[in-house]
Amino acid sequence: MTLADCDRVSGIRVRGWRTAYRGLMPQSHLDALSVTEDAERHRGRLSQGDGGVVDLVAEQAGEVVGWAAHGPYREGAHRTRDAELYALYVDPARVGTGVGRALLAEAVRRTAARGHRRMYLWVLEENVRARRFYERAGFHADGAREPFDVAGAAVPEVRYVRDLTA
Repeated sequence: MTLADCDRVSGIRVRGWRTAYRGLMPQSHLDALSVTEDAERHRGRLSQGDGGVVDLVAEQAGEVVGWAAHGPYREGAHRTRDAELYALYVDPARVGTGVGRALLAEAVRRTAARGHRRMYLWVLEENVRARRFYERAGFHADGAREPFDVAGAAVPEVRYVRDLTA
């Protein structure tokens, strides 16, 4: 991902939230998401990055159609030796076309190549579609659950893990 990709990635992320999380979190929060503000956060993070987070984009016909970010697993402020998939979003018009599978496969490949033993991710407990996607890719829920508050509403997340050594 480059600075030039930030606007498109942010558009995908905001539309992805509005599509995937409709009915799972307050609509007022989803409506208030700003592509411009999100793009500014991405540009700032990329400009000041320490190389720990890897941002991948998927392109089709020269257009960014998906984004994934991964890096060290975080336990609070501490980074562990395992990896974490921080985000994976596909343009809603391209969901089901293999873009997400390709991004996830590349993130898994890169983390395994760097010697990480496991890759973790957090997913909204009620996001059944995403949970099935990750399960088909070899991830499984490991029993960890975290509260997540969005605009005063409880939106719990569950943790998934995949062994990268097999």
